[in-house]
Amino acid sequence: MSRFSLVVAVAAVLLSACSAQPIQRKDGTSSTRTFSMKELAKSDVDSVIEIHQQEILATLERLTLKLYRRNPNEWRRVGHASAEAATAALFEPLARWETSSQKDLPWESTLRDPWRPDFPGDRVHALMNGLLVMHMAAFNHRTEFYLLSEVDAQKLYNAARNTEAVVWKLSTARLADGVPVLVSNSMEPGTPANLSFEREFGKIIGIEDTLARVVEDKSTRAIRFGVVNLASMIFLPI
Repeated sequence: MSRFSLVVAVAAVLLSACSAQPIQRKDGTSSTRTFSMKELAKSDVDSVIEIHQQEILATLERLTLKLYRRNPNEWRRVGHASAEAATAALFEPLARWETSSQKDLPWESTLRDPWRPDFPGDRVHALMNGLLVMHMAAFNHRTEFYLLSEVDAQKLYNAARNTEAVVWKLSTARLADGVPVLVSNSMEPGTPANLSFEREFGKIIGIEDTLARVVEDKSTRAIRFGVVNLASMIFLPI
């Protein structure tokens, strides 16, 4: 490609980026991304992976805050000032994830901890920390993707199945006195049904299943279908 052609191509990308209209959301936020030269090293699939990953992480953060608000004793147990402070502390390492010790957490055992009757810590933190690390592992602990970046469709598929198992456990786990281990969805007589947790988790599962198909098609590596042992919480590997 000549130098002139390269300049024209870059100019076209810049103009198309400037002409895009951002989505107008109820809360006033915008997901519009400013153009940088790094974008030239990304394929369309790389950009799709990043956008979907960002949505998964944002949904996990919303779920964490919702769980803390419905289970305030959990954040109080470890000395946080509020549900918001506890949520922020959990997700703060994302800004420096590659050097964070959090990414080395054994997420499988961490996801089993909240359901132990004798667990002494913050059950919401254990649950959402395990989910955060598992989902980051499904993306090979990366937050930016380029032409040579490897993403495994099997890991994304497995993460979706593991998430389904966690949702089942969250909905069914009870302490000895019959009280839910963690309060989430509710369908109590005489009160409006609250199924917001189900919807948020459903978003994550749907995103990962779709993304797994996209990556499978790109890589031509077929996904092996599997299921999680719900009774013993033996998860699919990531």
